[in-house]
Amino acid sequence: MSQSSQASLFIAGCIRAFHPVKKLKNALGQASLIASLCVPALAFAAYPDHPVKLVVPFAPAGAVDGIARLFSSDFGKNLGQTVIVDNRPGSGSTIGILSVIKAPPDGYTLLLGNIATASAPAMYPKSTINLKLLQPITLIGRSAYVLVVKNDFPAQNVPELVALLKANPGKFNYSSAGSGSAIHLAAELFKNKAGVDITHIPYKGAGPAMNALMAGDVEMMFGSVAELKSQIQAKRFRAIGVTTNTRSSTLPDVPTMIEGGVKDYDVAGWYGVYAPANLPNDVLTKLRKAAELTLASDGIQQLLKRYAMEPVQGGSKEAGDMLDAETKRWTEVITKANIYAD
Repeated sequence: MSQSSQASLFIAGCIRAFHPVKKLKNALGQASLIASLCVPALAFAAYPDHPVKLVVPFAPAGAVDGIARLFSSDFGKNLGQTVIVDNRPGSGSTIGILSVIKAPPDGYTLLLGNIATASAPAMYPKSTINLKLLQPITLIGRSAYVLVVKNDFPAQNVPELVALLKANPGKFNYSSAGSGSAIHLAAELFKNKAGVDITHIPYKGAGPAMNALMAGDVEMMFGSVAELKSQIQAKRFRAIGVTTNTRSSTLPDVPTMIEGGVKDYDVAGWYGVYAPANLPNDVLTKLRKAAELTLASDGIQQLLKRYAMEPVQGGSKEAGDMLDAETKRWTEVITKANIYAD
């Protein structure tokens, strides 16, 4: 219910409580009493009158948390209120997602969504997550993943890699940050698109997965450009291809997987802001405007590039379309690979 509707109902209740006025001499006194009771109810504070929470369904210090903190500072300034990053990790992001879906639709609880949001309903079929109960606000940006291999790996590029994997099904291993992680899903989609068989070795986080590659325990892994850039530049392992359909500005010399012959392979880490469905129109308008102003600034775009992210021009429609398309894509991958966390 809107604030104006709440005020109207309250006034009506106040008037009924003091009606009828039986004696004219009491009218002035009763009118004064009505005013003293009802005027405070009319003084509804304009949104937002207290801090807004941006829920991150992961632990602090990770890439998702970093993006949230970059965005929330300027977003809060443009919204006219403090935006607090609220980390709610657990159960593969489902705890944080559900906390937003179940929150009051008043604009004070938001979600930083990404691939984990889109994959959660299929990955956790018992979680009762319904993404249609989220209201898209804006996209923030997208970033490439990159496929890296050991320095002594015989394949020098994507075509050679695909040929080698097809000639040796199941012989080679790849590490990931855990079963169902974004880089695990990126690898499974590569297997589907390229028609190859690689054995998945999950680790507890991207750091241990990267360490396993450097130690030679696995032959390859997908990872975020931001996390692997320094290792690639230090030549601790070799980049084979980036996952987006255009080259990464951070690794411009590394070809895309599509350039290497893997048709229709386009995977990006993306981030968007979502709220509980059925927000009041005035609240939704303010959130959208604050997001638009935030993402239009040169400052936030430069900060995003530090995370090897490409800013995107996308409002609520684009954020909704992204979530729908990604949900469909990863549901198909999860079902085919039989990746379930419940």
